[in-house]
Amino acid sequence: MPIFSHQQRNNIVLVSIIVLGCFLLYALSEIFSSILGAIVLYVLFRPLYLLLTEKRGWNSGLSAIVIMFTSLVVIVIPFLLLSFMVIEKIISFKTDAIPLDSWIDKIDMFTSEHFNQPRFAEETLQKLGSYAAELFPSILGSAASIILTLLVMYFILYFMFVQLREFEARMLRYAPFSQQHALKFADALRSATYSNVLGQGIISLVQGVLLANGFWIVGIPDAVFWGVIATFISFLPVVGAPTLSIPAGIYLMLLGRNWAGIGIMAYGLLFIGNLDHVLRMVINKRIANTHPAISIIGVFIGLPLFGILGLVFGPVLLSYFILLTQVYETNRMAADRLERVHVNPGNT
Repeated sequence: MPIFSHQQRNNIVLVSIIVLGCFLLYALSEIFSSILGAIVLYVLFRPLYLLLTEKRGWNSGLSAIVIMFTSLVVIVIPFLLLSFMVIEKIISFKTDAIPLDSWIDKIDMFTSEHFNQPRFAEETLQKLGSYAAELFPSILGSAASIILTLLVMYFILYFMFVQLREFEARMLRYAPFSQQHALKFADALRSATYSNVLGQGIISLVQGVLLANGFWIVGIPDAVFWGVIATFISFLPVVGAPTLSIPAGIYLMLLGRNWAGIGIMAYGLLFIGNLDHVLRMVINKRIANTHPAISIIGVFIGLPLFGILGLVFGPVLLSYFILLTQVYETNRMAADRLERVHVNPGNT
């Protein structure tokens, strides 16, 4: 007579799978950003891959390489260049902040007279510099770490594309819900990824360019740099690029340029701020609607885990989590209805 019943053996196997899965997740934690990046790029470029292979008749391997090169040129390299630019400027702020001397002195003089804070601007700038530097751990680390992350990401992405049909068939087969719900989840996953990455990326880029242009017109130093900063913080829907116009306006007023200060604040808060709402409505109608709370909470989740990449990965992960909970709730309700039918077959 066996020691364990069939159900007990299944439970032991399930516990073993969970334990080993936790160990595997822990072991893969170092390349988790590569895995998540491959998933995001796969979702974004899947329509292009199908267009090249199924409609244009391209070779699958060649199509995958073309897409990988396109994503590298359009997304990855510009992001890295902008990040290096921010890092270089942060370092220059810490070591040789000559362009900010007059700004800091005037703000410190103002806060000393009115708020008894003689080193307010200097201390705030140091704290912001330290915090901003922490957002770029993968880039501040070493070039080898960046190259390894990209190689792993594109290695995964290549086989996801080349074996696209097999990959998706296996995902449907091993999905913990019905095929109908799996297809709905895949569609919702695509919409969430497009909204958080493509939609938010367009909004952030437009806001950054507009703010840099406004700063350049009124003579704010390092207008391009502040435009890049605006692009990054625009991933925060409540904060966004328009808030940078407030300290810029105060800076101009401290220099005696009151009308220029008022103008740049009105330009940022009224024009760019309202344009942000219009862009979000248009993009949400065409792509998908992501609640601002998801973006804000996702950013705070993603920054400690992924650094500056958390601006994108955090909201994406939170959206995926919410989608899974919705699928679970749908499955649970369907199971409850099925159970009631079996218990009371006459009520159908």
